[in-house]
Amino acid sequence: MTTVLIADDQPMQRFGFRMLLESQDDMTVVGEASNGADAIRLVDRFHPDVVLMDIRMPGLDGIEATRRIIATGARTRILIVTTFDLDEYAYDGLRAGASGFLVKDAQPEELLAGVRAVASGDAVVAPSLTRRLLDAYIHHLPPAAAATTPTQEDPRLASLTDREREILTVIGQGWTNTEIAERLHLAESTVKTHVGRILAKTGARDRVQAVILAYDTQLVAPA
Repeated sequence: MTTVLIADDQPMQRFGFRMLLESQDDMTVVGEASNGADAIRLVDRFHPDVVLMDIRMPGLDGIEATRRIIATGARTRILIVTTFDLDEYAYDGLRAGASGFLVKDAQPEELLAGVRAVASGDAVVAPSLTRRLLDAYIHHLPPAAAATTPTQEDPRLASLTDREREILTVIGQGWTNTEIAERLHLAESTVKTHVGRILAKTGARDRVQAVILAYDTQLVAPA
């Protein structure tokens, strides 16, 4: 059973999400929050698998709430709820530790698939979309924030093998596991093993965070 917390300042939006999620045999809503502070409190109380996190809420917004929840080391994964036009707040959500994006007007089956994907540790956005999001994200950074430590000096990469570094690079370029297997002549099961080791060694929570790492360490440059 996947447990979900809904954080949104609009009661009707929360009601709609709850009705949809609780229509599923494998999901249950453990609580609702109307602002970021309540979301943090309820995560600490219920330890949900997934939080549907709105960005703009009164008081503490969804970005800061995400940042604080991730900082606690909680196993809870955050699915940012955003408008169709992704803005700097959505990019900030990536930096804060969100596992992906959900568009508010997404189809019901997309929302359900997104929750299941995040709960299982996968990224919600497709790898090719992830690349475009991160390209836009990098371009929204001020020059000082975009400057990073050279790859060879970054401690997060120190324990990676040459093959793992290669795979992290192509993850950042938007390759799927199938594409990595085909282009690098590896079994897909081997690729999955490498990806799991990369996440474990670097401390990246999921594939989205691995893409951020690839950008931060200059393994991948913005298009």
